[in-house]
Amino acid sequence: MDLEQMGKAAKAASYQLAGLSTAQKNAVLLTIADRLEAESAVILAANEQDLADARHNGMSAALLDRLTLNPARLKGIADDVRQVCNLQDPVGEVIDGGLLDSGLRIERRRVPLGVVGVIYEARPNVTVDVASLCLKTGNAVILRGGKETYRTNGATVRVIQNALQVHGIPAGAVQAIESPDRELVNQLLKLDRYVDMLIPRGGAALHKLCREQSTIPVITGGIGVCHIVVDESADFTAALNVIVNAKKQRPSACNSVETLLIHQAVAGHFLPALSVRMAEEGIALHADPRSLPVLQTGPASVSAVKAAEYDDEYLSLDLNVKVIDSLDEAIAHIREHGTQHSDAILTRSIAQADRFVNEVDSSAVYVNASTRFTDGGQFGLGAEVAVSTQKLHARGPMGLEALTTYKWIGYGNDTLRA
Repeated sequence: MDLEQMGKAAKAASYQLAGLSTAQKNAVLLTIADRLEAESAVILAANEQDLADARHNGMSAALLDRLTLNPARLKGIADDVRQVCNLQDPVGEVIDGGLLDSGLRIERRRVPLGVVGVIYEARPNVTVDVASLCLKTGNAVILRGGKETYRTNGATVRVIQNALQVHGIPAGAVQAIESPDRELVNQLLKLDRYVDMLIPRGGAALHKLCREQSTIPVITGGIGVCHIVVDESADFTAALNVIVNAKKQRPSACNSVETLLIHQAVAGHFLPALSVRMAEEGIALHADPRSLPVLQTGPASVSAVKAAEYDDEYLSLDLNVKVIDSLDEAIAHIREHGTQHSDAILTRSIAQADRFVNEVDSSAVYVNASTRFTDGGQFGLGAEVAVSTQKLHARGPMGLEALTTYKWIGYGNDTLRA
């Protein structure tokens, strides 16, 4: 597989994509959605092969869930593409500008980035999400899914390429690196001559590799060590409902909660209630020394938390529990162990809520709500390309605007600089 040629093809396609109207791009997306459903058998057969290998290799249940496609999920993915058609196209939007004293009329206009590279793991839905968002914003894309999904991704991209060709758009607009050879990732990281932005979606090791080795600007994110603080004023029943949603609604997601920080003033009463509810929901607890003795008397599965478990995602029905003396201690814990993804406080105190919002430096911060809302669809952005936890260019769920840059345009009347 020649990545140099892939890069050249993507760059050439990006020039054509940049000239498409919104109506033309929407027509392409609708054809892609229809083809995904019409040719679903091919994609699902490839996915079943990937799943068989993953099971043989001992992949965890949480990662198998990420990898799995079925007719209902594939229809949902196609419907997400149709939803992107309904989103406002940011390309061509004039952000600001005006008439200067020199007589030059200046404006700042949104334009496509050009070519986007995305590296991701066992999430075949990302293939379509990213492709549809890139096409809507006039960007070409090179996709590199994990070795666990290379058959699924390849089959999906071929369906997308067939749809593109119906509209006279070259296959280079959406390409997949189908080989599982990791050396190709290293080659992609150096493809700065053609690729304008690189987005890794995966574990900490992938993000570290991209930050250290890429010659392309990198947007990192998607690692979610998320926290929920149970304040001394929290309503117990409501708090337990939010916690269950944040952990169980989809435990393999990057915005599921990993650590509960419980105020000591309510821990004596809240921990027994937590144990009962977690036992009902099948959630295992990993407790700090202050909460462990109390939780051991309850019905939930409980073990002593290991220090390393505060710094990693479980991606399963496991939850850390720590008793804290104050909101200061909770914020300090989040600053030390969090990944600036999604953190929440459950409280009935406006003052405590305001402090939490102002002092927790995460891309999404919640008051009395589940961390599971950090998602492009939930935020009204449509499908997302990633969740950025950095601060430059984009932060939080990355929708269409995050896949654009801008250019300055000056209109004169044979205007000269004095």
